[in-house]
Amino acid sequence: MAAAPREHTRTYFLGRLAQELELRGMSVSLRPDPPSLKVSDPDAALLTETVDCACVSGGWFFRWSWGDVVERAEDPSAAADRIMRLFAAPPGRRA
Repeated sequence: MAAAPREHTRTYFLGRLAQELELRGMSVSLRPDPPSLKVSDPDAALLTETVDCACVSGGWFFRWSWGDVVERAEDPSAAADRIMRLFAAPPGRRA
Protein backbone atom coordinates (compact mmCIF):
# COMPACT_ATOMS: atom_id res chain seq x y z
CA MET A 1 0.00 0.00 0.00
CA ALA A 2 1.38 3.43 -0.93
CA ALA A 3 1.97 6.10 1.71
CA ALA A 4 -0.57 8.89 1.90
CA PRO A 5 0.47 12.28 0.44
CA ARG A 6 0.62 13.71 3.97
CA GLU A 7 3.27 11.08 4.88
CA HIS A 8 5.28 11.98 1.78
CA THR A 9 5.24 15.64 2.80
CA ARG A 10 6.29 14.79 6.35
CA THR A 11 9.14 12.57 5.10
CA TYR A 12 10.26 15.25 2.63
CA PHE A 13 10.56 17.90 5.35
CA LEU A 14 12.30 15.49 7.73
CA GLY A 15 14.76 14.59 4.97
CA ARG A 16 15.65 18.25 4.48
CA LEU A 17 16.17 18.66 8.23
CA ALA A 18 18.31 15.51 8.32
CA GLN A 19 20.60 16.98 5.64
CA GLU A 20 21.02 20.20 7.64
CA LEU A 21 21.83 18.30 10.82
CA GLU A 22 24.31 15.99 9.07
CA LEU A 23 26.11 19.06 7.69
CA ARG A 24 26.53 20.14 11.33
CA GLY A 25 28.06 16.78 12.30
CA MET A 26 25.04 15.16 13.92
CA SER A 27 24.01 11.51 13.57
CA VAL A 28 20.49 11.26 12.20
CA SER A 29 18.25 8.32 11.39
CA LEU A 30 14.79 8.48 9.86
CA ARG A 31 12.21 6.38 11.65
CA PRO A 32 9.52 5.28 9.19
CA ASP A 33 6.39 4.77 11.28
CA PRO A 34 5.45 7.34 12.28
CA PRO A 35 8.00 9.39 10.34
CA SER A 36 10.42 11.09 12.72
CA LEU A 37 14.13 11.77 13.12
CA LYS A 38 16.29 10.34 15.86
CA VAL A 39 19.08 12.88 16.36
CA SER A 40 22.25 12.37 18.36
CA ASP A 41 25.67 13.91 18.71
CA PRO A 42 28.30 11.28 17.85
CA ASP A 43 30.59 12.85 20.47
CA ALA A 44 27.94 12.62 23.21
CA ALA A 45 25.88 9.58 22.27
CA LEU A 46 23.99 9.53 25.58
CA LEU A 47 21.88 12.49 24.48
CA THR A 48 19.35 11.81 21.75
CA GLU A 49 16.25 13.65 20.69
CA THR A 50 13.36 12.70 18.44
CA VAL A 51 11.92 15.34 16.14
CA ASP A 52 8.77 14.89 14.11
CA CYS A 53 6.93 17.01 11.58
CA ALA A 54 3.25 17.82 11.76
CA CYS A 55 0.70 19.87 9.90
CA VAL A 56 -0.98 22.14 12.41
CA SER A 57 -2.81 25.42 12.18
CA GLY A 58 -0.64 27.69 10.08
CA GLY A 59 1.34 25.05 8.16
CA TRP A 60 3.96 22.36 8.67
CA PHE A 61 6.20 22.46 11.74
CA PHE A 62 9.03 20.44 13.23
CA ARG A 63 8.25 19.44 16.82
CA TRP A 64 10.24 18.20 19.80
CA SER A 65 9.39 14.78 21.24
CA TRP A 66 7.28 16.51 23.92
CA GLY A 67 5.19 18.32 21.28
CA ASP A 68 6.51 21.90 21.41
CA VAL A 69 7.32 23.52 18.08
CA VAL A 70 10.97 23.65 17.02
CA GLU A 71 10.54 25.72 13.85
CA ARG A 72 8.52 25.97 10.62
CA ALA A 73 9.26 23.04 8.32
CA GLU A 74 9.96 25.45 5.46
CA ASP A 75 13.11 26.58 7.32
CA PRO A 76 15.16 23.44 8.06
CA SER A 77 18.32 25.50 8.60
CA ALA A 78 16.74 27.48 11.46
CA ALA A 79 15.34 24.24 12.91
CA ALA A 80 18.79 22.64 12.78
CA ASP A 81 20.28 25.68 14.52
CA ARG A 82 17.74 25.38 17.33
CA ILE A 83 18.31 21.64 17.68
CA MET A 84 22.07 22.25 17.85
CA ARG A 85 21.48 24.70 20.72
CA LEU A 86 19.67 21.94 22.61
CA PHE A 87 22.69 19.67 22.31
CA ALA A 88 25.05 22.47 23.34
CA ALA A 89 23.06 23.48 26.44
CA PRO A 90 24.03 22.31 29.93
CA PRO A 91 21.88 19.33 31.05
CA GLY A 92 19.63 21.35 33.40
CA ARG A 93 18.86 23.99 30.76
CA ARG A 94 17.87 21.98 27.68
CA ALA A 95 14.88 22.91 25.49
